[in-house]
Amino acid sequence: MLIIYNTLTRRKAKFKPIEAGKVRMYVCGPTVYDSSHLGHARSIVAFDVIRRYLEFKGYNVRYIQNFTDIDDKMIKRAQEQSVPTAELASKYIKEYFDDFDQLFVKRATIYPIATEHISEMIEVIQQLIEKGYAYDVNGSVYFRVAKFKGYGKLSGRRQKDLQQEAETPESSEKERPEDFALWKAMKQGEPFWKSPWGKGRPGWHIECSVMSMKYLGTAIDIHGGGLDLVFPHHTNEVAQAEVLTGKRFVHYWVHNGFLTVNKEKMSKSLGNFFTIREITAKFDPEVVRLFLVSSHYRSPVDFSDQHLEEAKIRLSRIHNSIDILQRKLREARGTESLAPVKPTTADEVLWPALEKLREEFEGAMDDDFNTPIALASLNQFLSRLNSVLAENEVVTAGTLMEISSTLDAYGEVLGLYRQRMKAQETAGLDSSVVEGMIELLIEMRESMRARKDWATSDRIRSRLQELGVIIEDSPTGPIWKWK
Repeated sequence: MLIIYNTLTRRKAKFKPIEAGKVRMYVCGPTVYDSSHLGHARSIVAFDVIRRYLEFKGYNVRYIQNFTDIDDKMIKRAQEQSVPTAELASKYIKEYFDDFDQLFVKRATIYPIATEHISEMIEVIQQLIEKGYAYDVNGSVYFRVAKFKGYGKLSGRRQKDLQQEAETPESSEKERPEDFALWKAMKQGEPFWKSPWGKGRPGWHIECSVMSMKYLGTAIDIHGGGLDLVFPHHTNEVAQAEVLTGKRFVHYWVHNGFLTVNKEKMSKSLGNFFTIREITAKFDPEVVRLFLVSSHYRSPVDFSDQHLEEAKIRLSRIHNSIDILQRKLREARGTESLAPVKPTTADEVLWPALEKLREEFEGAMDDDFNTPIALASLNQFLSRLNSVLAENEVVTAGTLMEISSTLDAYGEVLGLYRQRMKAQETAGLDSSVVEGMIELLIEMRESMRARKDWATSDRIRSRLQELGVIIEDSPTGPIWKWK
């Protein structure tokens, strides 16, 4: 039974989708005025794992993630660079995909862009005015916060506490300071669109309400984003959507924890601001992903080079376990092709361990997507597997195939070691020929070493490494494995 923590209710609850077998999921994406940073990675990877596990559970997930391509930051950066906001957005959307493809993030079903939905936003704003929940003044349109009695139920902020916080230069023209903008009148030099209230542009909050309802319907199962979005962004989304439809807008509000750098808030002014491409230039993207999924999505994550180095070691251990497993599987297939093999003592040890892994891994993920516990169960199983295989006891191909299949499925859930598994699967094609050629090259290398022809020996080793084969010299002779 899958349970999820709901920010709205402040407790965990059994997950029950609106429509059986299907999940409608919306996650707030970035404002594309700059390169994606580690904070973006924290959120996007967290929701990627949630989406992957829902699919593992058999749900058909329709996953929507937006791009905000018009707001104050976009306009300011475009003016600084003397380029149109559309050109700026195009540049950083492309960078976004490059960055997150590296981190093995699955593509969303649809990536709606704010400025491509202006007409729908105008239509919704007009309906809110007609319902008496919004008003226009001097070409801008504001939402009447006090009129919506459920305002603040997501964030827990009371309306009377909002007035002082909401003081802005625009407050003088509002009915009340806490009212928020649905449409902003054009300022000199800014991009604009025509509307019934004059030239202007949409407010930030209206875009997600409109795009989520367009692509997922008037009620959605899961709406996600960082904790910093609970107020005001998601709080205002609730108000807009529920006034418009009269229905519960989101059934499960899910928010990820913050990311700090060396226990300080990430900030350009502090000099600890890092983009994804800066980090992946220094660390393998899979190491970065393992670091991110090693913490529960609702917990804070502290980034440091030391933590990345630790993740690198942990990932190397996982890869080594997979290498050993796949090598043993190839050997077992070769042996069993000659004569059937009955279940062995090692099989009897590994099957209960595998069942325990399944129970613990899926139990952890069912408990609000608890990835650190799931990873711990995976590592414990791999340790047990390594011990059994190191004893050189016979394990049947059927057992090894079942283990490989399970590890493959869990790697898909976490977005980890999938490339490793694929490389091993490829290596299994015509394995007798491939392995025979590798062994032949290694024998040639040993012959060169015996003759002290170090140049040729090193060249064979280097060339094999380029092809993804690593040779490790041991007291009993060379051992090879896939990179």
